[in-house]
Amino acid sequence: MFFFEVLSSQLFLVIVWSFSTIITSLVSVVSLPNNESVPALFVFGDSIVDTGNNNYINTIAKCNFRPYGKDFGGGNQPTGRFSNGLTPSDFIAAKFEVKKLLPPYLDPNLKREDLLRGVSFASGASGYDPLTSELALVLSLSDQRDKFREYIKKIQNMVGETTTTTMISKSIYILCTGSNDITNTYSFRRLKYNISTYTDFMASQATKFLKELYGLGARRIGIVGLPILGCVPFQKTMRGGFKRACSDSENQAAILFNKKLSSQIDILGKNFPEARLVYLDIYNPLSDMIQNPSKYGFEVADKGCCGTGYFEVGFMCNALSKICSNRSNYIFWDSVHPTERAYNILCSEALDKNINKFF
Repeated sequence: MFFFEVLSSQLFLVIVWSFSTIITSLVSVVSLPNNESVPALFVFGDSIVDTGNNNYINTIAKCNFRPYGKDFGGGNQPTGRFSNGLTPSDFIAAKFEVKKLLPPYLDPNLKREDLLRGVSFASGASGYDPLTSELALVLSLSDQRDKFREYIKKIQNMVGETTTTTMISKSIYILCTGSNDITNTYSFRRLKYNISTYTDFMASQATKFLKELYGLGARRIGIVGLPILGCVPFQKTMRGGFKRACSDSENQAAILFNKKLSSQIDILGKNFPEARLVYLDIYNPLSDMIQNPSKYGFEVADKGCCGTGYFEVGFMCNALSKICSNRSNYIFWDSVHPTERAYNILCSEALDKNINKFF
């Protein structure tokens, strides 16, 4: 999501994964509308919602090692989730009463029941801009779309076309990406775009992907906006000067993109009346959490739990890194990704008030 601008290009790429939907560790109870059920959940995006797909591809954008997974399951179980425990994909699945854990699609050990209840196609360090995933050697949105097509064929072979069509139309879809485009790839695109035209390009790519999902049968889609990018610990370290202030340019870019994304979602909703397209804001909830940590029971908002908390993420947060003793006091696990508890709160803020809009 956020990245080194000055360090080696490999480091610069490894940390570039987006920030966007954010969910819960102790999932708050939200009832689905009467007579509504969700057969499956499908998630697309970057490291916030990647539950382990990058474990199975040749990229350095991985976290299948300690201390990641410090609080997962019985503890010390690194799964490829970019946090100390559960992540948004898992909590959204629980919110919609689908399952407790959402597996990565590329897991070779997936069982029939795993496939039938949904998977994550997300890949850490990806984005809307195709160049973002090329630089990090991860799955682009186009790759993720193709994996979904492949998935549909598998399900058709299992349960038949009619049942598959119904399942696909009634399932929930989450799209969560874009931060890496702003914090990483834009610096490579400056000769072609200014920030206004680049966010136009990002919004057009988002629209294209949503149309493709609709064409494949998706109808209930949640689209997560960008977070307050410039106030994440890594960005404060790299761009905030001696005082580690928030990066206003990145915050303004996120606001600009979110406005364009929300507008495009409104237009698509009018063109596709059968669809339920739901914009999920996490910029404002995360901003309030960072500015008023005690309001949410946090003590530390300006650094992560791993290492110094200022720049460690991905392979720089490793078994040799010292970690904080009380993760629940921290908003951020590493210098980019929130803790399980922060995901918990953000999920409730972003999703609970919007859950009926999916039906």
